[in-house]
Amino acid sequence: MAEEAVLRFLEKNEEILDSGKFAVETGLTHDEIVNVIKSLSAFSFVGAQDIKRERWVLTDEGNSYATNGSPEVQLFLAVPPDGISREELQKKLNPSMFKIGCQQAIKNKWIEMGKSQVSRKVEHVHDRVKELLLQIQTGEAVNLEDIDALKRRKLITPQVWKGFSVKKGPNYAPERKKAATDLTRENLQKGDWKDLEFKGYNFSAKGLPLEGGHLHPLLKVRRQIKMIFLQMGFEEMPTDNFVESSFWNFDALFQPQQHPARDSHDTFFLKEPSTTRSLPEDYVERVKQVHEVGGYGSRGYGYNWKREEADKNLLRTHTTAVSSKMLYKLAKQKTFTPKKYFSIDRVFRNEAVDRTHLAEFHQIEGLICDRGLTLGDLIGVLNDFFSRLGMSKLRFKPAYNPYTEPSMEIFSYHEGFKKWVEVGNSGMFRPEMLLPMGLPEDVRVIAWGLSLERPTMIMYGINNIRDLFGHKVDLGLIKKNPICRLGLQ
Repeated sequence: MAEEAVLRFLEKNEEILDSGKFAVETGLTHDEIVNVIKSLSAFSFVGAQDIKRERWVLTDEGNSYATNGSPEVQLFLAVPPDGISREELQKKLNPSMFKIGCQQAIKNKWIEMGKSQVSRKVEHVHDRVKELLLQIQTGEAVNLEDIDALKRRKLITPQVWKGFSVKKGPNYAPERKKAATDLTRENLQKGDWKDLEFKGYNFSAKGLPLEGGHLHPLLKVRRQIKMIFLQMGFEEMPTDNFVESSFWNFDALFQPQQHPARDSHDTFFLKEPSTTRSLPEDYVERVKQVHEVGGYGSRGYGYNWKREEADKNLLRTHTTAVSSKMLYKLAKQKTFTPKKYFSIDRVFRNEAVDRTHLAEFHQIEGLICDRGLTLGDLIGVLNDFFSRLGMSKLRFKPAYNPYTEPSMEIFSYHEGFKKWVEVGNSGMFRPEMLLPMGLPEDVRVIAWGLSLERPTMIMYGINNIRDLFGHKVDLGLIKKNPICRLGLQ
């Protein structure tokens, strides 16, 4: 309907000067006319020029005054010729109407406000505000001084009106035929393909973007850290079991059964299956012995070690549970072979979720097992490893871990933050952990660990861990994240 009106008008006339006036003349809405003009212009049936006009429209308050009168006139009419008490007058008008009406009526010198009585100072008033608002409502001209007064009272607001002037385009026709996009079997059978107008092909148009997989920032950084370990001669440990027994997760690491980390507030225990099916009994007995009475130069913890605690299944709280299994497997070999192991995988802790903590995260762990290793070897390996991550300034602080002695927290100087930041933990595994496995007495194990999320958040400028990992991650981050290289040397 709107398209036919535009094309038929241009058939007999040179131009539609104003789409707004044209809409009124044809009885159509302006939106309908605008949509048709845009469509015809896209196919060069018409040429359109933008028209912009600014006009004043009434606010909600202005519309109310145009209908019911201004507050000052309403207040004046509420005052009888012989006057009225202030309290009675307030009852006749709502609070906002009374307040505004009093201000304007006093300013116009229409009323006199006594201490207890309100009286008229004139017999009749003219509602100039209502008159001006009605003029603006009907599109009549209003002088700038009156416009400014209404604008200050927030009774009118500017509105930009957009329309078009329209002329014939290079492809103008009194009627638009829909161009065919395909040559169908029916066209060939009927023979009407000879009369069809086909839509031209745009060979420069881009096709639909192909949807493909995208690497998560964590996977990118994980890959780079894995390559660092491999370059240093490490081999990856199998970390595909998220469920471990308390024995491998705690007891084998010489962590006492009364340790706070083993409480349900810090660990996720399984209901089904709640306990492990099998453990190496001879090794379990040696672990029990070293916990209760000590051995290998240690006094132990001096408590009654309970098998039922060791049998409990849980979601592993650290990948060191895997390290304990790998070291036990290494100890069972007939001939000891030095090893370098690493792992990067998920661990689970029953922690309160906030901007820096999740109940599920990734741990990076590296360990070296060899004869005669010392704390100096650990510091040297840590300097080599972290320098490949771009952290060349390191400091070490003594710390406590149940299964390492000595233990050290690792700090790196952050050039962006201009301060020392903790980046990991490290230490040498205790004899109480290694010797019950059956490893030779001169074998030492140095190890260190850090999270995968913290360096990734720093590299990608992410402040909240929930924006990086979990169900609330924005898929746009996955699709558009850049490659952030570690400081490889």
